[in-house]
Amino acid sequence: MAVVRSGHDINNGHPTGGPKSSGPRPLFCWREFACGWGAAFVNITVTYPIYKMIFRQMLHGVQLNQAYGQLRSEGFIYLYRGIFPPLAQRTISLSLMFGVYDGTRRPLVEYWGMNQYSAKTIAGLMAGSVEAILMPFERVQNLLADANYHQKYKNTHHAFRLIFIEYGFKELYRGLVPILWRNGPSNAMFFVMREEADQRLPKRPTVITQRTQEFVAGACIGAFISSVFYPLNVIKVTMQSRIGTPYESMWWALRQVYYERDRKLRNVYKGVSMNCTRAFFSWGIMNSAYEQLKKVFY
Repeated sequence: MAVVRSGHDINNGHPTGGPKSSGPRPLFCWREFACGWGAAFVNITVTYPIYKMIFRQMLHGVQLNQAYGQLRSEGFIYLYRGIFPPLAQRTISLSLMFGVYDGTRRPLVEYWGMNQYSAKTIAGLMAGSVEAILMPFERVQNLLADANYHQKYKNTHHAFRLIFIEYGFKELYRGLVPILWRNGPSNAMFFVMREEADQRLPKRPTVITQRTQEFVAGACIGAFISSVFYPLNVIKVTMQSRIGTPYESMWWALRQVYYERDRKLRNVYKGVSMNCTRAFFSWGIMNSAYEQLKKVFY
């Protein structure tokens, strides 16, 4: 089942369910960028507190109730601390994800005659790689969410400025490799599965049942993909919890996490259940918001 529909019929490139344009569409359709931006905004504001609990589990390997206890003891004033980086990153990221994917896939199919699945895979990999440009937001978000840096960094702007002054621009891209391994393949899976569901799921007779189907489809795909790539997020968080130290490889970070957690693979997956729950609601919300915005822009 798929997360969201791209808003375009694969064969003719027109918005599904909307009026067909008489002229050719531009390479990059601004509507796709706008729909992705708005959907991400709604998603992040609703699910950020859940993210912080998952982050603490990833970083410290603690149970859910311990992560919740940490946030509760810190108080509400710190609950949304660090939201601006993911809000800025995810809104721009989702905007690029949908826009770049659509702008890459259509030429591959329409002008190069490429197989649909090959075109979707290449376009998904491209969109995921472009998203990695925004990695500094994710980097700063992780530092602000870590209780060890509450006193060192006051806010997003202060963290960016201090990191750049003390350690240079390169420090903002610490952990880039696991992010590239995560973004590209996960985006390719996302778009292929999404459009398979778009073609195979029945159209529901009422608005409520159709919106429910969109939510559930998005939620299931998001939860599945998020769980598959969860270890890469653990590696990324481990690498990004350090600052100013020598750069480690992705494999070094994985070994460290494995050894620190009693050499048990299941301990590497600590937090995956909460992450799966968050992804379920996050992608469900995003999918529903995307479909509503699509109606507005198309």
